[in-house]
Amino acid sequence: MTKHELESTAQALVAEGKGILAADESTGTITKRLASINVESTEETRRTYRELLCTTPDMEEFISGVILFDETIRQAAQDGTPLSEVLSSKGVMPGIKPDKGAKPMAGFPGERVTEGLDGLRDRLTEYRDLGARFGKWRAVIAIGEGIPTRACIDANAHALARYAALCQEVGLVPIVEPEVLLDGDHTIERCAEVTEATLRSVYAALFEHRVVLEGTLLKPNMVLSGKDCSERAGVEEVAEATVRTLRRAVPAAVPGIVFLSGGQSPVEATEHLNAMNAMGDQPWELSFSYGRALQQPVLKAWLGDTGNVVEAQKALYHRAKLNGAARYGEYTKEMEEAA
Repeated sequence: MTKHELESTAQALVAEGKGILAADESTGTITKRLASINVESTEETRRTYRELLCTTPDMEEFISGVILFDETIRQAAQDGTPLSEVLSSKGVMPGIKPDKGAKPMAGFPGERVTEGLDGLRDRLTEYRDLGARFGKWRAVIAIGEGIPTRACIDANAHALARYAALCQEVGLVPIVEPEVLLDGDHTIERCAEVTEATLRSVYAALFEHRVVLEGTLLKPNMVLSGKDCSERAGVEEVAEATVRTLRRAVPAAVPGIVFLSGGQSPVEATEHLNAMNAMGDQPWELSFSYGRALQQPVLKAWLGDTGNVVEAQKALYHRAKLNGAARYGEYTKEMEEAA
């Protein structure tokens, strides 16, 4: 892709009223999700479930792209069509998670750094040839006693920047995901402080690695109280703190911000996104790249039963539609019941 094509792809991923479905769970994570509905995790059950997601009728009205796992981008639907082609035929862009996961950072107890840079150029080239149009790399930043350290933040920012530069070199739009985790009893103020420091480090690294910001997207956490905090911040406070933090640290050259749901319930994730968009125009599009917050209702409806596929797909479409409304700040609680 040329610079112009990268920019066009990034803009298309955050088109008005649309967002991204994250279906890139590792084998370990999808196994836990399937276990929650008493379904054994095998290559076939994982393929069946992800085909259900990719073939949801009219999902393209609200879903611009789907992030896939290595296994999934190599799989095909029952009729033999590669799942990446199933998506492309609907006007939905296939994406890929090329990182190898967050591993303990040597010498830094409680902190992790994401691995997967070795051989990344070749893997990205292969993913591009398999149909991927964009990538997504996740870094995790924990809040706790004495953490995060500057070393951990900077190590993850450096990895994100190297990944992003390699993506653009082979023609993929990089989504950078520095996630400040919800785990802990920290206040919303502490989350804002850590999120701002993390984002400043990430964008300094992207600049140093000559990444074209117009051809990227950011996938951050929302600024939230820790899940064990005695006084959890409300919807409006979360929206205001998140937008304020982003305005301090994210360059206006970035086309869009696609939030992760990060442990929020499907309703909470939609409410927070809606409140931010209701605040008015921002320098970037404020969109979504939800995994669990889009898939949780789908799993509950499906339960591994082929007879439930239609209802499960209706659940995905409904949840996507609600988040599409939240893109305009037009979501209401009443819409939850109107399937």
